[in-house]
Formats: sequence, C-alpha cells, structure tokens
Amino acid sequence: MMFDREQLETLAAVVSDGTFDAAARRLKVTPSAISQRIKALEQQLGRVVVVRSKPILATESGAALLRLAQQLVVLEQEAAGELGLEGSAASTLVVSLAVNADSMATWLLPALAQVAAQNPVAFELHRDDQGYTAALLADGTVMAAVTSDSKPVAGCTVTPLGRMVYRPVATPEFTARWFPQGVDAAALAVAPVIDFDRKDELQARYVRSVTRRELHSPRHLVPASADFAAAVMLGLGWGMLPDQQADAGRAAGAIVTLEGARSIAVPLFWQQWKLRSTLLDRVADTVVAHARAALW
Repeated sequence: MMFDREQLETLAAVVSDGTFDAAARRLKVTPSAISQRIKALEQQLGRVVVVRSKPILATESGAALLRLAQQLVVLEQEAAGELGLEGSAASTLVVSLAVNADSMATWLLPALAQVAAQNPVAFELHRDDQGYTAALLADGTVMAAVTSDSKPVAGCTVTPLGRMVYRPVATPEFTARWFPQGVDAAALAVAPVIDFDRKDELQARYVRSVTRRELHSPRHLVPASADFAAAVMLGLGWGMLPDQQADAGRAAGAIVTLEGARSIAVPLFWQQWKLRSTLLDRVADTVVAHARAALW
C-alpha cells in the first residue's frame, strides 16, 4: 500500500495540535480539508486512525502511521542535507523525546546540549514519570524515551542506561521532630511526605518496604524536580531524592538520610525507533554516555 504524504502530514498535525482547527491553521488549509484528508485516509485503510475527542488522539493504527510520518521527515531532511540541497544546511530537525523529571534535572540536559552545539537540532521534551514515557513512544508522540520499561516498544530498540538510586531524606530538624524514635509505621503515618504528583509511587514504595502496608500520611504535591528537592531541603516533608540531587545537601548537613533507610534503585533504559538516522544515533550515543557516567 502506498500512503499519501499529504494525508500523513495532516494526521501528524491533527494529533500534535489536538484539533482539526489547529491543524488547519498550521497547514494553512480549511478545517474541512483536514477532515476530508483524515476521512480519506481512514477509508483507504478501512479503520479509524484518530479518536475525535478533545484533544484528538491517535488510535493504535493511527500511531503506526504517525511514526511513519515522523520518520519520513527525519529521513528526508537528512537526505537533503547530505545532497547539499538549497536551504537544507540551515534547516533544523525537531527531535521529540519523552523523559522523566529527575533525569531531566540531573544528567540529561548536558547530553542534549552537547548534541545541539554540534548539530542543527531542536529538542521537544515531553516530561512524564519513567513508568509512563514508553507509552508516548508507542503512540507516536516521541521518537525516543528514557523509560523504566525494559520491554521494547514495537519497532524500537532498547539500551540499558543504568540505575537511578533514591534514598529517603529530610532536614535534621524535620527528622528530630517527626522521627525521634526512628523510622517506623507510627511515625510514617503522621509525618508529612512530599510526592512529585499523583503518579509518583516512590515514597509509597518506601513506606511499604518499612511497614508492609499502605499508609495515608499528610501529603504535599510538588510537581517539579528542582522544586521537589527544594521543598525537602526547606523541611516541608520527607521525600525520596536521587543521589545526584541529594549528595551535596547531605555533605553540607542540610539534609540527612532517614535512619535505617532502604534505598530504591530505578533501572532506566533508552528506547528509540529502529531507524537508520545519523542524528538520532548521535543523540542516542551521547545520552547513553552521559547516563552511564552519572548513574549506578
């Protein structure tokens, strides 16, 4: 089957922008033309490619075509650059990546900066919990992902990066107030805890490892990695910090590891499209090198 490039481009715009109207503005056509292209693509395939919700989402079939559309852009732009076609040298390739907040806040950005300093590339980062980033790769939203999922997404390769080690920490004052007799179920039940967001399971995992049960202690939500660390260091609550964020604070005495604490090691993997792309391979090589220098 030969796919129509205009229809694939339209599908990518619809899913990226979330509505037919927004896609129409990007492609400089009418919303009716957008609707007709998507309908024609679905009739050709004999299956639905988008869920007409707000925002519009790709179906499983649509996700496969979305990956194809994005891969064509990468290959065409690299070929144009290799051929020295007019204007290609100045063109910038957009590389979309899914990454967890703690990796972004600690070791990943220097890797991307190194690539950007040497290549015409713009990074579009999608932040999510490491347990959910692979889903963004599967649905065609991104080209590569830092994920805790070792099982390869269809059409992708997997490379181990290392382990990010988290330990429960708090300020000395917070520890003295809430854990005077040490860390136990009674203290954990009342001591304020900091979670990144409602997907964050690290603190709950630590509590279960100590108490063997679920507790419902007072909880703060601080959905930014640097602010999460700052909240812990200000004594707002206790939380699981990766060593890369906690080491300096521990060395300065600003925070301490909770007595008898168990660490949690989160394995991370790099998944990306199986695509022969010089730029994507360069991104992967640089990210893997930085990760293995920073992680356990």
